[in-house]
Amino acid sequence: MLTKYIKAALHQAKYKILSDDGTFYGEIPGFQGVWANTDTLEVCREELEEVLEEWIFLRVSRNLALPVVDGIELSIKEVA
Repeated sequence: MLTKYIKAALHQAKYKILSDDGTFYGEIPGFQGVWANTDTLEVCREELEEVLEEWIFLRVSRNLALPVVDGIELSIKEVA
């Protein structure tokens, strides 16, 4: 489920080349603070995935909601 969620989120990522230095910038709309900026598109994609994973774990650890992506909802459920 987590892998499908991450793949779905990354599929929505937007990338652009910054005109001031020629680096690649990527972000995922709806995921505030999840972005990457590197020299190549491939490394930007890899870094964006890593940032997304850390962002998810941080939000889960703080019991914060995660955006629904392509109908995939990750939620925290209490276990007795």
